[in-house]
Amino acid sequence: MKKNEKNWMVLYTRSRWEKKVDQLLKEQNFNSFCPLVKTSKQWVDRHKIIEVPLFRSYLFVQAGQWEQSRIMQTSGIVNFISSGGKPATIKDAEIERIKLIVKQYADIEAISLENINVGDMVKVINGPLLNHKGEIAQIQGRSVVMVIDNINCALTVKINQRELSHTNQPLLS
Repeated sequence: MKKNEKNWMVLYTRSRWEKKVDQLLKEQNFNSFCPLVKTSKQWVDRHKIIEVPLFRSYLFVQAGQWEQSRIMQTSGIVNFISSGGKPATIKDAEIERIKLIVKQYADIEAISLENINVGDMVKVINGPLLNHKGEIAQIQGRSVVMVIDNINCALTVKINQRELSHTNQPLLS
C-alpha cells in the first residue's frame, strides 16, 4: 500500500452494530459501506419489511494506512480483518460488484464459509454479474453460493445455472 493510497478494508464489528458503526464512520468523513438487504420480519402483532446488513458483523471502509488507528477508536469496532498480518483489502471492483448485487437481486443472504467445502470454479456468462468469477460452494436448484475473497463469507444469489460456465482460472483476476 502506498503512503497516501486509500483502499477498501474489512472491519469486524460488535454483534448488531454494523449500521451504527457505518453511521459513526460517515460522521467522521470516512467512506464506509454497509450493504443492506430487505427482509421480512414477523412479530406476534404485525409483519414488517426491514433492512439488515448483508454481512453480519462486517462492513467496509475506504481509508489509508495512516487512518487505521483513528478508525479503531470508533465505538463498536472490534478489529480490521487481516490477511498476512496486514488489514485485508478489497478491490474497488469487488465493492462495486457487491453494490450491484444488492441493488439487482432481492433474495440474497451471506453464509459463513467456516464449515463449507468449496467446489467448482465458475464464471457468470449473463446478467448483472457478467464475467464475475467465483468458486461454487453449494448448488440447490437455482440457488448458487459463490465465494467472495478476503471476507470469509459467501453470497447466495438465485441465478439460473445456465448463466454459469466452468473455468480453471483463479477466483479473482
